[in-house]
Amino acid sequence: MPVTQPILELTRGDVVEATHFGSIAVVDSTGKLLHSYGDPHTVAFLRSSAKPFQALPFVEHGGVEHFGFTQSELSISCASHETSQMHLDTVTAMQKKIGIQESSLQCGGHLPGDAIKLKQVIKEDIKPTSNFNNCSGKHTAMLAFAKMRGLPLETYLAFDHPIQKEILKTFSEMCGIEMDKVQLGIDGCSAPNFALPLINSALGMARICDPRELSEARAAACKKITSAMTTHPEMVSNYGEFDCELMKVGAGKIVTKRGAEGFQIIGLMPGVYGEQGVGITFKVTDGDKSSMNDNLETSTRVRPSVTLEILRQLKVLNETQLQSLVKFGPEKTLKNYAGLVTGASRPVFKLV
Repeated sequence: MPVTQPILELTRGDVVEATHFGSIAVVDSTGKLLHSYGDPHTVAFLRSSAKPFQALPFVEHGGVEHFGFTQSELSISCASHETSQMHLDTVTAMQKKIGIQESSLQCGGHLPGDAIKLKQVIKEDIKPTSNFNNCSGKHTAMLAFAKMRGLPLETYLAFDHPIQKEILKTFSEMCGIEMDKVQLGIDGCSAPNFALPLINSALGMARICDPRELSEARAAACKKITSAMTTHPEMVSNYGEFDCELMKVGAGKIVTKRGAEGFQIIGLMPGVYGEQGVGITFKVTDGDKSSMNDNLETSTRVRPSVTLEILRQLKVLNETQLQSLVKFGPEKTLKNYAGLVTGASRPVFKLV
């Protein structure tokens, strides 16, 4: 069994009322484990943190140029967007360039995370369609990859579809693990997803940020993806959401992508923490709770605080940068609905 340890605790008064557990791996692009906490060999599904890897073979094979995708469109291909009107317009524009209909997407629809769009959907009794899914950018890029290669669109999510086999092959190469050792599952959006040790997924992210040892075509694709995500972080999630705000503060030096059930992946460009690129992955064993306030804005309990604490311990973010992100953590004061202070939320780990 994985050796997980306390990663974040919540207090009420002087009593620890709840504790989340997890593991962390910090790896450079040569594969060296720099730091860890808990068990860095914990096997975990990346969930939506896999999206930059899932876009990689499409970009490597010239898909961006083939369809004339903009940086914003490439960024949303790697996104868990919040379904603002901006996101819907971008995905629709991509589909027009590809020559496909929204009905080709097999991800299903769900309610928007964007507060303005959510209010409109409720007020006008709009039924969310596939483009509303926060993975619609990824699915649109997968369909583009299939169409570019003249492959069937109807089965683009099948494990044995050529584009899914290409994604798995590329993913395993990036993460330094044999294909048959990557455990497969079906994601919430119906696409294949991957589980492997944290140390391997961190290596993959380090290589995306520092592709100097990769082939020329793959290195160029990695740079396009990181540039798109950091230039247009609002497409990766939304204005005000943690991934977006961290990448804005990182100013092109930090790439991050959240995943469901408490997974997070972070990449540091060469020179940020040593000469090599660095990948950071962690898994909150018991998942991660999101809550919504009276303004219909969501916040996440564990991953933002843990991410900021990791970067604080690595001295990647200075005090000014940390202060600009203080609403996300690392430590937060907890209040009830009447505004009374009830306790605190704080990370409780030390990297080794």
